[in-house]
Amino acid sequence: MKKNTTTPLAHMQRSPLFDRASGILMPVSALPGDFGIGTFGASAKKFIDFLVKIGCSYWQVLPFGPIDAFNSPYQAVSAFAGNPFFIDPERLKDAGLLTEDEVQTARYDETPWAVAYDFIRETRVDLFRKAFNRADDQLREKIKQFKKTQPWLEDYALYTAISADTGEECWINWEAGLRDRNAAAIQKATDKLSEEIEFQIFLQYLFFTQWDEIKAYANAHHIYIIGDMPMYVALQSPDVWTHPECFDLNEDGTPKTVAGVPPDYFSEDGQLWGNPLYNWDALKEQNYKWWLDRLEMALTLFDTVRIDHFRAFSAYWSVPVGEKTAKNGKWLPGPGMDLFNHVFETFNFSSPRIIAEDLGVQDDGVRQLLADSGFPGMRVLQFAFIDAGDGIHWPHNYIPNTVAYTGTHDNNTLLGYLWELNEGARKFAFEYCNYPCQGDEWQQGGPHSDSCHALIRLLWMSSARLAIIPMQDLLGYGADSRTNTPGQAEGNWKFRLPQDAIDSADTKWIYEMNRIYKRMNPHSQTAF
Repeated sequence: MKKNTTTPLAHMQRSPLFDRASGILMPVSALPGDFGIGTFGASAKKFIDFLVKIGCSYWQVLPFGPIDAFNSPYQAVSAFAGNPFFIDPERLKDAGLLTEDEVQTARYDETPWAVAYDFIRETRVDLFRKAFNRADDQLREKIKQFKKTQPWLEDYALYTAISADTGEECWINWEAGLRDRNAAAIQKATDKLSEEIEFQIFLQYLFFTQWDEIKAYANAHHIYIIGDMPMYVALQSPDVWTHPECFDLNEDGTPKTVAGVPPDYFSEDGQLWGNPLYNWDALKEQNYKWWLDRLEMALTLFDTVRIDHFRAFSAYWSVPVGEKTAKNGKWLPGPGMDLFNHVFETFNFSSPRIIAEDLGVQDDGVRQLLADSGFPGMRVLQFAFIDAGDGIHWPHNYIPNTVAYTGTHDNNTLLGYLWELNEGARKFAFEYCNYPCQGDEWQQGGPHSDSCHALIRLLWMSSARLAIIPMQDLLGYGADSRTNTPGQAEGNWKFRLPQDAIDSADTKWIYEMNRIYKRMNPHSQTAF
């Protein structure tokens, strides 16, 4: 990887975040469409047009990696690969790879309000195999060239093929030769599974090609993509299989300790994520190459990257294997600025491209690391009123180098949050935003919800350079449209919207918020 030496470190660290701007958090999976899940199709471009219309400049998405059986994008089975479920079948038909009858089998005619994971798993793979079998020589040459630019791809494809062949997703349960990456065993598997390997490479080519077109469309319309990079990767991943030295593992590949966070607002038991922890000493010896490669991929996919669980770079919560909850962990030191000095030396950061998710347990070490890096941190309005002592989340305390949210994917919706607050906290929230609540009128949801509008206005008024709201909050939806409930294993990541729901948004109101509070996308020309 070529290192940049043209931009002084001090300048890169202290670049301002953005001009005043705003954005919407909307998972790709939640986009409208006919196929049971959002895709890189026409609805993605239509959503970009919607952002331009309302004067926003940013579209924030959730992680793009392939998902496991629990559907969490934060437990992706690869740090580099994309989720094939986002591939748009209609575009494959337009390319001559599918017929209309074949595309019809992928259309989902039940509820448009939830992602149909079971249906997708039942229909997509066979559909994409039909497209794969129609790939002509010209397309195969393009795939060959794509493969040369993605050094992680063959290992990912082999891993996925072995998992399908053995019926065992986790490499630590494979026979010893494959588990330990014995050269003869790897070659034998590669020869045996060559067609499946090529199919998996084909899917990644489709994913990246389709996304590149969507991102180019967004940028051409002056909409910029904020991507999300999880801190940890799954044990059952090609990343851990091919780079075990980068993780805190026993000789047989099992983790010595696992990731999580101590008890907090979200869970009294803490959150036991179960991911293997990094071997930061080994990563340091290789000048953090694996991490830099990962970040390079993210910065290729997105205009700006939000790094999840930033506090773990200062100190991370280490839980012994076998614990039922995260309560009995301990803090261990992370790599700190040593890692980010390598980041600054490697990439040209004359433009700000990283957001630090610095929520949760903070201490002087986390605050110092954020200040030293110069990255913008986050503030969440919902945290302002659950604890009167947590003043950093009050909008009057926001500093400009901040990305402010009503809530994240882990929070309740804004309306659901108001219902959860006790009467005293809710009364204070309404006093704070000067909302003249009379009786139960605050309970009214929907796109014209006065109580939601009053709280969103706080964010737009604040000094934070970037203000972002989940799409559910713009629509005034309740807790039943929540994206994720931390600590709850099932029922998450299903949120989805039909097109008429997006069209029902109070576009004039949010446009006016952008105009009044100087967050307007300068290329928006809507006249209401």
